[in-house]
Amino acid sequence: MQAIFLDKDGTLIKDVPHNVDPDLVELSDGAGDGLHLLQQRGYRLFVISNQPGVAKGLFAEIALEPVEIRIAELLSQEQVVLDGFYYCPHHPDGVVEGYAIDCDCRKPMPGLLLRAAREHGIDLSRSWMVGDILNDIEAGSRAGCKTVLIDNGNETEWQLSAARMPDLILPNLYAAALAIARHDETGKSNGMEMAAS
Repeated sequence: MQAIFLDKDGTLIKDVPHNVDPDLVELSDGAGDGLHLLQQRGYRLFVISNQPGVAKGLFAEIALEPVEIRIAELLSQEQVVLDGFYYCPHHPDGVVEGYAIDCDCRKPMPGLLLRAAREHGIDLSRSWMVGDILNDIEAGSRAGCKTVLIDNGNETEWQLSAARMPDLILPNLYAAALAIARHDETGKSNGMEMAAS
């Protein structure tokens, strides 16, 4: 079984830092159409998100639940259903006991992708990680996925390494969905060629 692993803030939804107000949640441009296309092609869809605001004491872990519900509502209007919502509440510089730790689930570590794959029978070699910063790309690469960087200006450091080189660089989720679909059909993964077409 194949999957699309999606970063949440800046990729699936518009980036509002440390937001837990469902009223401020909006899908990113192209998200509905893109994910509908991918779901029709048989991909399972999973959110993979760092939520360091929990460790930093900005909000309680339970505050993420209404956000998850709101995202599900918005996607249902696009005839899209998420298969799982995975998040890391940890941060090594946190202030909340039990959350202020190094972990294997905080991207760029691949722990959440590996857990989702284990729990849902996902073939990581046939799956994609889509995110808007290179930590997302590294997490996907470490898990054995192909990767798409949504180049929307959120990556500002560009600290590159072999694990942080995306297979594709595209402007939004709809363009990413088209490129992934094309890759399925042709086996090509030249990001520049696909982004330009």
